[in-house]
This record gives sequence, structure tokens and C-alpha cells, in this order.
Amino acid sequence: MSVSRLLSPPATFGQRLRYLGPSLIVTANIVGAGELIMTTTLGARAGFIALWVILVSCMIKVMIQLEFGKHAINTGETTMEAFTKLPGPTIGRGHWSIWTWLVVKIIHFAQLGGMIGGVALALNMAFPVLPVWAWTWIAALLTVFLVLDGKYRRIETISVSLVALFSVFTIFCVYLLQSTEYAIAASDVMEGMSFELPAAVIGVALGAFGITGVSSEEAISYPYWCLEKGYAQYTGEREQTDEWSSRAKGWIKVMYLDAFISMIIYTITTAAFYLLGAAILNQLGQVPDGYATISTLSQIYTESVGPGAKYIFLAGAVIVLFSSVFINAASNQRIITDGFAQLGFLKYSDETQRKKWFRALAWFLPLAWATLFVTVQSPVFMVMLGGLVLSLLLLVVVFAAFHMRYRRLDQRLRPSKFYDLLFWISGLSIVAFGVQAIVRLL
Repeated sequence: MSVSRLLSPPATFGQRLRYLGPSLIVTANIVGAGELIMTTTLGARAGFIALWVILVSCMIKVMIQLEFGKHAINTGETTMEAFTKLPGPTIGRGHWSIWTWLVVKIIHFAQLGGMIGGVALALNMAFPVLPVWAWTWIAALLTVFLVLDGKYRRIETISVSLVALFSVFTIFCVYLLQSTEYAIAASDVMEGMSFELPAAVIGVALGAFGITGVSSEEAISYPYWCLEKGYAQYTGEREQTDEWSSRAKGWIKVMYLDAFISMIIYTITTAAFYLLGAAILNQLGQVPDGYATISTLSQIYTESVGPGAKYIFLAGAVIVLFSSVFINAASNQRIITDGFAQLGFLKYSDETQRKKWFRALAWFLPLAWATLFVTVQSPVFMVMLGGLVLSLLLLVVVFAAFHMRYRRLDQRLRPSKFYDLLFWISGLSIVAFGVQAIVRLL
């Protein structure tokens, strides 16, 4: 870290707002296939009874994200670097955690295939002159060119803005729903907070838990955004000085604010998607599936706003799903490159090597996802499968978070007892869902 980058943290709330950003990238990714496809599908199948799963998923996992971000500020390490320092054996060229991540990543490609397929389905509905497979390759190639140079700040700003507009529209639809036959009653919400879960929807619920809110993918990617934003560089390399600990605490406060504001945004939006699915699709007996996924989902807008809302929905669906595809491509450029660096294929700190891998992955990732979709042609299944394996990876992520908190954290940065209480609740809840996911897969 360069001494010239040292910067005193902002002291006021208004000043801290100027340094937000990493979690907004994560939010633009979260408000994607998880909300548009998985959340509404869960609502369509379960009705209101699983609302609590969505709220818990969004709210508790942020504590794990915070620990990953704090570790980046504390050490300056990337996630893959931190993984290699977890307890456990090295197998061949890599640490067990890296191999575990790699296996999950290969299966997780299905989810990204479902996302890019959702983009293609929406575009086909809006412009049926081209078949779905053609729109799939167009979406893939557009992603390639947007992430080819590894820079996406201007696209990030546009994507987050458009996703925000679409989220506001979705919340507005819930409001308009109250004047229709699908109006949501207080008893429906109470049913959704009963903490019950029918056996028939456990699989979908686990997939939704794995993908909504901060999934293992977002927790893993978050430190990269914190590092690129400059939180660690502004803090400087760890020193046994009061100045360093003061800077670290200040930038951690900025990171906390960044994460919690984003949590509020994606929790409200996710709940709105779920309620629309439960109120409309469940009553209609319509469950999103196959090539009819986007057409079925569009009913949450046409039934609440009117037939003309279909095209607004399609535009929003393209924006939301594509922004998720785009940001996944950008984050996976970093994570996969770093993962293979830990296996000895390159040095992540070497900018020339890193950029070469970024360019190669810019082509490989979107084209691989597109190939999977045109082969499988089932976006709901693909997204649910991705959510399930991310639930499994959450177990590794939780283990890493506890190791960061109790073995790697500078004692001068210890959080409050209340923070640790929430942290333990978060970790134990995730482990419980992760074990259920393993049972389901076996």
C-alpha cells in the first residue's frame, strides 16, 4: 500500500455517504435473478407462508458480509488469499477451501446461465423477430464487450440507477395491488411470519435462501470491491500505532454504513417481489418454468397495474437480469483469477498477468453461461440449482468469517458484544440452512 493513499476517514454521516459504493455493486447483483425469478417462484409455490424465509435471508447474512469487508481493511487481503490461511490441509497445489470453492463455482455456472437466459426470454417477448437462442448469444456478446477491459465504473453507475428505478416500480405495484382482487391483507403478512415451512416448498425455499440477500458469492466478492474502493489503502498497512487503529475504525464505520444502507434497499425490494408472487401467481396457480418463465412473471405487473405494464416489466427485467449478469462477469473476473492464482497458475499482484486473465474470462464466462442456457433451457431450475450450491458454500464462508473474527482480527478493532451476538445468530442460522441444503441434495 502506498503511503500517499493514506486518508483520514470521514467524521460525519454526510461525509461517509460520499464513500459508499462496494455494497451498492453487491445490491445491483442481488436485485437480479434472486428477486425476479427465485423469490417470485417461491411466492408462487408457497403463498405467503414463506415470507419469513426471505426476510431472514436478507437481514441476517449481512453480518457475514461485514466480517469479510472488515478483514479486507484489517489485512489488505483478497478473499482467496484469506481462504488459504484457514485451518485445514493443502491438497496438491491448493488449499482445501480453494478446491471446495472451485467445485461449487463450476456448478454455480448453471445459475448464471439461468440469468442470461432470463435476459434472452425478456428480449424475445419484446422483440420476437429473433428467437430466444439468438438473444442469448447477443446478451452474452454484449457482456463480453462491457467487461473486456476490466473497467465498469460508468456501467455500474447506470446499472444501479436503473435497478433502483425498477425496484421503486415494483414497490409501487404492491401499493397498486391493494385496489385489486389480489389485495394483501394483514392476516396474509401474519401468516408469512409464522415461521412455518411446508415440506413441498423446502427445496425452493433453500434455493431462495442461498441466492437472496447476501449469498456466498456476494460475501466472497465484497472484499474485492472494498479494496478497489480504497478502504484498505486509505487505512494503510497494519501498524502498532494509534493512528493506524483510528483510521481502521473510521473506515470500518464507513463500510458498515455502506452495507446496512444496501441491506435496507435489497430487503424491501425482495419482500416486494415475494408479495407480488404470493398474492398473484399463487392465486392464479401459475409457477414460472422453462421458456414461459418471463411470460408468467409478467403477470405480477399486468394483474396489478394493467396490460400496458407488460412492456415496462420486460424493460425492467432486461435491466435487472442483465445488470446481474454483467456484475457477476466483472466480479468473477477477479475471484476466478485470484482463485487460480492461489493454485499457482499466476501471481494476482502482477497487473500484466491479471489483465490477461481478465480478458480471457471476459470471453469465456458469458459464452459458457449462454451455452448452458441454450442446452438446458430451464432458467428456474438453473437458478435454483445455483442457489442450492451457494447455500453449501455459505458453510465455508461462515467458517472463514469466524476465523477472521476470532483468529485474524486485530484486537484493537474488536466489535461490541451486541455485534458479536448478531454475528453468532447469523452464523448459526446460515449453518442450519446449509445443513438442510446438504440433506436435500443427498
